[in-house]
Amino acid sequence: MAVDQGGRARRRLSTEERREQLLAVGARLFSESPYDEVWIEQVAEIAGVSRGLLYHYFPAKRDFFAAVVERESERMLRMTAPAPGVPVREQLAAGLDAYLEYVEAHAHGYRAFHRADAAGDQAVRRVYRRALAAQERQILAALAADPEFGHVLENRPDTRLAVRGWLAFTTAVCLEWLRGAQLGRDQVRDLCARALLGLLAPSTR
Repeated sequence: MAVDQGGRARRRLSTEERREQLLAVGARLFSESPYDEVWIEQVAEIAGVSRGLLYHYFPAKRDFFAAVVERESERMLRMTAPAPGVPVREQLAAGLDAYLEYVEAHAHGYRAFHRADAAGDQAVRRVYRRALAAQERQILAALAADPEFGHVLENRPDTRLAVRGWLAFTTAVCLEWLRGAQLGRDQVRDLCARALLGLLAPSTR
C-alpha cells in the first residue's frame, strides 16, 4: 500500500488495472486530438506514472494507440454480439440499443477508435481496419443464419459492400450525435435500423 503526499494510503494497482487505466487515459486524449498531437509524456503525467513504466506496458506510441483501438473494438463486438436463433429484425433494435449505450458511455473511446483511420501510421490503420472487418463479419454471420435474410447473401453479391457502407453510415450518425445533434437515442436507433433494412430490401428492378 503506497502513501501519497497527503498521507493517505493508495492501493497499488495490479498489472491489468494499471493497463486499463493507461488505456482509458489514452482513449480520452486520442479522442480529443489527432494521433500526431498526443504525446506519451501526457499519458504518463495524467496517469501519474513514469514514462518508463508506460513504455514497460507499451513499447511505442503505435503499440499504445493500437491497444486503445483493440480495446474499443472488443467492447463493441461483445456488446453487439448477435443472439443465436433470434431473427435479425428482432435483434437489430436491441443490438443498436446496446451499441448506442456503448457510444454514450464510452464516448472518448468511440471517438478515439474512429480517429485511427486518419492516423498516419500504417500499422495503426491496419489494426483499425481489422476491427471494422470483425464487425462486418459479425453482421454478415447473423444475416447468413437468419431465415429471412440468409438468401440475400446468396443472391446479392453486393451485400458485403452494403454492410460495409452501413457501418460507415452508422459511424457518421453516431459521431454527429455525440457532437450534439438534436436526436434522442430512440431516433438514432430507428434511423440506423431503417437504413440497414432498406439496404437489404429486395431490388424492385
